[in-house]
Amino acid sequence: MSKRPPAKPPEQDLTASVGKNLRRLRSDRSLSLEELAKLSGVSRSMLGQIELGQSAPTINVLWKIAQALDEPFSALLADARPPGPRVVRAADMQQLASRDGRFVSRALFTFDSRRKAEAYELKLAPGGTENAEPHAPGTTESLVVSRGALTLSLAGEEHQLAVGDAILFDADVPHVYRNRGRTETVMFLVMTYGTRGS
Repeated sequence: MSKRPPAKPPEQDLTASVGKNLRRLRSDRSLSLEELAKLSGVSRSMLGQIELGQSAPTINVLWKIAQALDEPFSALLADARPPGPRVVRAADMQQLASRDGRFVSRALFTFDSRRKAEAYELKLAPGGTENAEPHAPGTTESLVVSRGALTLSLAGEEHQLAVGDAILFDADVPHVYRNRGRTETVMFLVMTYGTRGS
């Protein structure tokens, strides 16, 4: 019985998927690296490294690129899979972290042409803060706290959430996730996109 080749680390798979998706989405729009750099505020060299799978981008960088391309965040994370049931194994966890490493996002289910929503597991370290830019008009977030506590600021208004609390909000305004506690906060988020052009 032949041995199976060792699996690539999830980080390598994710970096490769992001690079392929970025190259495809940029080509679909006939954008050069220089043009996308101007639109996104991400340097040409960084974009080139991402496309070649030589650099693992942070959450912040991917948000900038997704907004410049007018695509859902997870369009850069998605891998080509056939339709049907999809199981995400814990061992296959693919994570993206903020620059300071205090905010970690794992895409559980990504956006595609049939599903207009995506789901994430989010982790925020004690004392951590994550500033989220406004999403496209019509985008909503449904969030539930499964561990710890969260302070969510929406356009300057604060909402305190404890374990089991949930919130639904329009995500086309600046929003900030804060963990003011002493333990890690774990959240589950479903992001739903409105119909384009509506």
